[in-house]
Amino acid sequence: MADVFKLRYEVDGDNFMAAGAASSDVKKVLRQLGIGAEAIRKAAVAMYEGEINMVIHAGGGVADITVADDYIEIILTDKGPGIPDVDQAMQEGWSTAPDNIRALGFGAGMGLPNMKKYSDEMKIDTVVGEGTTITMRIYI
Repeated sequence: MADVFKLRYEVDGDNFMAAGAASSDVKKVLRQLGIGAEAIRKAAVAMYEGEINMVIHAGGGVADITVADDYIEIILTDKGPGIPDVDQAMQEGWSTAPDNIRALGFGAGMGLPNMKKYSDEMKIDTVVGEGTTITMRIYI
């Protein structure tokens, strides 16, 4: 693969039934591009966690995926409330998800920690009251 391949998904913030559709499609496309299974798994998990976070906390957002010769980059952008304390949000089990979301089986506080665990690099840019951009890179 010599060219850079780009994908873009709008993540609907009000639709839990569609949550995960973008990460599922990314997984399928990466497989079609001949990317190795481990990189696909890491990208799919990191993307899914980010997608769910955008639905739960930010009212949706946009996922931009770039597939290059040696990496997969996932950029998740939202106009949600922002993350007041990134260090606290990175702690396993810490969550601001409301009870109705937890009742659905989401909001266990593993989203950001899993995103970091399944990406080789992760950067969080967040402004309270404006939104968050998370950039993750998985090396192929």
